[in-house]
Amino acid sequence: MQTVTKRELVQRIAEKTGVQQISAKDVIQSFLDEIIAELAKGNRLEFRDFGVFEPKSKAHRVARNPRTGDKVEVPEKTTVKFKVGRLMKKLIQKEEVSEDDYDDDDERSGGDGRVTQQGASGE
Repeated sequence: MQTVTKRELVQRIAEKTGVQQISAKDVIQSFLDEIIAELAKGNRLEFRDFGVFEPKSKAHRVARNPRTGDKVEVPEKTTVKFKVGRLMKKLIQKEEVSEDDYDDDDERSGGDGRVTQQGASGE
């Protein structure tokens, strides 16, 4: 498995869209900042065909230190749960994808750069 960095994504998106890398970087960073801000407010973010980000609270609990066996207080904390969208799941599992799998509310039309099975596998 290969790790793809934000820098690589910026380069790819700049190339695909014909914008300068600095502009692509600014847009991507603004997008990520908005996701973080909304999750910090306790809001759920839904991206059709992609997935859902949702903040989840984990209650205070008592755990055990595995080395010493001592009880340890674990404070309440908030984490983020991500549920994979149906289309992404199909593409990752390399299942057959049809035009019906794309969200009808999407303003995109055919031949618009949607991720395909070939594109999802990096080929």
